[in-house]
Order: sequence, then structure tokens, then C-alpha cells
Amino acid sequence: MARRRYLIAYDISSPKRLRRVCKIMEGYGDRLQYSVFISDLSPSELVHARAEVEDEMLMTQDSVVIVDLGEVASARFLFLGMHRTLPNAGPRVI
Repeated sequence: MARRRYLIAYDISSPKRLRRVCKIMEGYGDRLQYSVFISDLSPSELVHARAEVEDEMLMTQDSVVIVDLGEVASARFLFLGMHRTLPNAGPRVI
């Protein structure tokens, strides 16, 4: 099945949980901004990433948003000011 590009942003209230969620996300994507990642994921990778993040979250205080941007090649971005390079399309070896 094809990989899809996701924008994943989070707001974690505890510094300890924030570090753990950040470490998880670094394994699944590339950081765009402090708490914003771009991830090219297969359906099963998305399930695993979501489960790992949910295990670290306190659902009454923390929030995560996962935005499906579509097929990797079709996602379009417009940056204003300084920005980081987007990941290349294709599978990622972790």
C-alpha cells in the first residue's frame, strides 16, 4: 500500500512527556518546527506511531493533531521566512 504524507503537531503539557513524544516522533518523521513533524507513513506505521504517542499522552491535558496531506508526491507547502527542507519522497529506513 502507498505511503501517505502526514503533518503531525502536538501540545504536551509535561516536559517529561514532551521529551518522550518528541523522541517517538523523531523515529517516524522529520521535524518542521518545534512540535510539528512531517511523516511519510504506511497505514501500519501510522497505527504504530499513534499507539506509541497515545501511550505517552495524558488525554485530559495533552493534544496531538494528525493531518493527512495525501499521497507523498502531491503534498504542497508554502513557506514564509526560514524553513527546513522537506523529506524526499520514498521509503525511510529507521
